[in-house]
Amino acid sequence: MQARRQWDRRGAGGLSFTELGFGAAPLGNLFKAISEDEAQAVLEAAWAAGVRYFDTAPLYGLGLSETRINHFLRGKPRAEYVISTKVGRLLSAVPHGTGDGIGKWIDVPSRRETFDYSHDGVLRSLEASLERLGLDRVDVLYVHDLDIFTHGSEAAKAAPLAEFMAGGYRALTRLRDEGVIAGFGAGVNEWEPCDWLLERGEFDLFLLAGRYTLLEQGAAGFMDRAHAKGVGVVIGGPYNSGILATGPKPGAHYNYAPAPEAVLDRAARLQTLCEAQGVRLVDAAFQFPLRHPAVVSVIPGGQGLAEMTSNIKASAARIPEALWQALSAEGLIPETTPGR
Repeated sequence: MQARRQWDRRGAGGLSFTELGFGAAPLGNLFKAISEDEAQAVLEAAWAAGVRYFDTAPLYGLGLSETRINHFLRGKPRAEYVISTKVGRLLSAVPHGTGDGIGKWIDVPSRRETFDYSHDGVLRSLEASLERLGLDRVDVLYVHDLDIFTHGSEAAKAAPLAEFMAGGYRALTRLRDEGVIAGFGAGVNEWEPCDWLLERGEFDLFLLAGRYTLLEQGAAGFMDRAHAKGVGVVIGGPYNSGILATGPKPGAHYNYAPAPEAVLDRAARLQTLCEAQGVRLVDAAFQFPLRHPAVVSVIPGGQGLAEMTSNIKASAARIPEALWQALSAEGLIPETTPGR
């Protein structure tokens, strides 16, 4: 079964996260379509291995990920799992073939996404997610994609951030204060917006994808500041879009694109040191973020049973301290990397 980590920033009991969580973006047919049977088999394999934290979003498959989780969670005791979804986008039905995400989300409902970080937009997003999930509550809400990666530039990001702080933030605070949700935060691909929000509001949890991994640790300062405030961090994308799972082979992906030469070289150095200690690169990649005390869960994606099985194996791996020391000596991880 899975080890757990307790988060309780407000002293109200908090939430118990499994160290291995389930990132449900691949269930939205990310880059390739999988059948309903395949999706359910992956979810059931995760459950059988003790995974009890599931993260999804309206964006993932333009609603498909949430509806597949609906199917899976029916009959599961509600008290046994933690579930998070996201706000910031509203979905509307459009004629077949005219929806968003063509080429990224394959064989999904035809939907148009509209960014809406307002007070009412957040409430409408939650209501729609509850319908797709078939639930009467979720545990955590993350405001989704308040970053340059999504909006294109620092200037373009400013307006959504302002809209959120003036409206959506108030809605999330009220939902938390009324006990509708246990906590809220942001789910982004960059640590800088997390740091900005951490300084300006009472946030509980952040979901940070790809920025605190064995390959890159630019978010370390933010992670330390979050921990100092009792704010939990969920690590998404621990394999940096694949390269830390596949190794630096030709065609390996980093940040949703073919890995550049510098990244391939760094991954090769990591792999060489791991192999010298008899450790799979993917195992070290999964376990590395858990060394930081702010981290409550790591949520790699798993689109097939082979990937899910590998994630389960990685979550159970025991990494010799000598490997961390060797990585630090080579300057591949900070010497001050926290251990638990």
